[in-house]
Amino acid sequence: MSTSEVLGNSKSIAWLKASPFFAIQVAAVAGIFWFGWSWSGALLAVALYYVRMFGVTGAYHRYFSHRTYRTSRVFQFLLALLAMTSVQKGVLWWASHHRTHHRNSDQPNDVHSVLQDGFWWSHVGWIVSRRYDATDLSKVKDLARFPELRFLDRFHVLPPIAYATGLYLLGGSWALFWGFFVSTTLLWHGTFTINSLTHVFGSQRYVTTDNSRNHLLLALITMGEGWHNNHHYYQRSVNQGFFWWEIDPTYYVLRVLSWVGLVWDLHTPPPHVLHSNRIGSNAPQVVVSEPLPSPSIVETPAE
Repeated sequence: MSTSEVLGNSKSIAWLKASPFFAIQVAAVAGIFWFGWSWSGALLAVALYYVRMFGVTGAYHRYFSHRTYRTSRVFQFLLALLAMTSVQKGVLWWASHHRTHHRNSDQPNDVHSVLQDGFWWSHVGWIVSRRYDATDLSKVKDLARFPELRFLDRFHVLPPIAYATGLYLLGGSWALFWGFFVSTTLLWHGTFTINSLTHVFGSQRYVTTDNSRNHLLLALITMGEGWHNNHHYYQRSVNQGFFWWEIDPTYYVLRVLSWVGLVWDLHTPPPHVLHSNRIGSNAPQVVVSEPLPSPSIVETPAE
């Protein structure tokens, strides 16, 4: 086995590539002492956190990874641009690794299992490691057929640079600091809680093959992603809050977008899915999960 193959299979950090990841977080903390605390700055950081969190949850996750709704090719491109301002690598990279996670959730080949590899790895380690640096296009053939998505994935630094530059031009170093450095640091760790915490804390409603759980606080932090047991039970659902009391802002935004015709065919769980396979009940045990898109079949997720 070559040295590159050994490094590619290791859990070692790719320090050169990961240096911006760590530098942004150091700058976010150090900048508080440089610029001083600002309530308006904090408000900007939180507002842009949730705008870009929707890019992660509504685009990266519920559209590109699970295809829980349909949209046009133009809006698909815009969703990818928004998602990539989150600075979580490329759209194909994100979707391919997430599909791998679901196929092996909490098993030895899971990309980021807290049960298998601990908190550090599931929260941060995996995304900066050499092991998962490459994009496996065989898992996202349905998406890789679009040249514009391949371009964005290859040059994934461009949307974050454009986003940061725009903030600086509009509001100077103050807007750049709060809207990019602070907001991005919060966004990263908000996103990562789904990998590290929702497989440990919370309640379980449905029988699944992993330790996924539902947690209200994590749902609020991540615009609805905290209903993780629901999601792992029925991955094809566009709404992860299955009942009215399970707050799911990502779904609410997608519903509004459907009203104006930007997205359509939002897939929600049918009644027999909602009321089957419940833990500790006499509910019927039936097979309800729909498989992820097969990488061997080229489908058209956008029109």
